[in-house]
Order: sequence, then structure tokens, then C-alpha cells
Amino acid sequence: MIVVSNTSPLTNLAAIGQFGLLKRLYGEVIIAEGVWRELNAGDKQWPGSADVAVSDWIGRRLAQDGALITTLERDLDRGEAETIALAIELKADVTLLDEREGRRAAQRLGLRVLGVVGILLAAKSRGFIQSVRPHLDALRQVAGFYIDDALYDHALSLAGEDKA
Repeated sequence: MIVVSNTSPLTNLAAIGQFGLLKRLYGEVIIAEGVWRELNAGDKQWPGSADVAVSDWIGRRLAQDGALITTLERDLDRGEAETIALAIELKADVTLLDEREGRRAAQRLGLRVLGVVGILLAAKSRGFIQSVRPHLDALRQVAGFYIDDALYDHALSLAGEDKA
């Protein structure tokens, strides 16, 4: 399975202590060089940057389609544009993206997209976590990840967990 990830799933899962779910679910994850640069931007230690640096199951690749990246950068940041271009080039089975515009662009280009909430749901369905609720709560409270109430409730419903 070929899985290409943008920055957000890496940083948000790392922030809540669930970075390892990516290895358990996918075995190997590929990131674009632009994602690597975002993780290490501004001499700041973003959550996940150290994890990515030491994880032999995360590969870095350079997206080749400069014209597509330039076109995508009209609406997206560099990391998202490179992630989408790389996913197309590698014929990725799954592209991990959270940002709305990036997800829309990827889907328009025929990519199968999954975000951090979907990753948690997949982890629960495979028995890697017991419940999605505490992880959704941690995303909101620890990582500062925005999950609107409708998505929160829908995720709990899909996970077979009570909303109350």
C-alpha cells in the first residue's frame, strides 16, 4: 500500500501521542520534501518532526511535477501542493490530508483522501485503539485541531460510540 502524508496528520497524531498508529496501519508512509521543510520550519520543533527524523518507516521523496505544484499553490500551501503531486506520481492508495481545500483538490484529482479523524476510525476498526472519543478530545484540547461538533458526533457514530 502506498500512503503519502501531508504535515497535519503527522503533527496532530504526534501531539496526542498517537504517531505510531501510522506505522501500525500502513507500515510505510511517504512524505514530500515540502512536508519535511514544513516540519522543520523556523527553527521550531513541531510535534512529529523528531518522530519523522528517526522513523525508518517514513520515506522522503521529491515531487517531480513542477507545473502541477505551481498550479496547486494558487490555492494551497507548498506542502499540500507537493503532497498531492507526489501522491499522483506514486499512484498512492491513500493520501493523508486534513485541510479542506487540500482535500477538495486531491479528490478532484482522483485521490483517495483520509484525515486524522479517519485515521483514528481506521485504528479503532483494526483494534489498535479502544475508543476514538479520548483521541478526538485530545486533538481538540491538546493539539488545537478544529473538529466541528457535527464531525465529532459523526465520528463517534461511525465508531459505534455514544455521543453523550
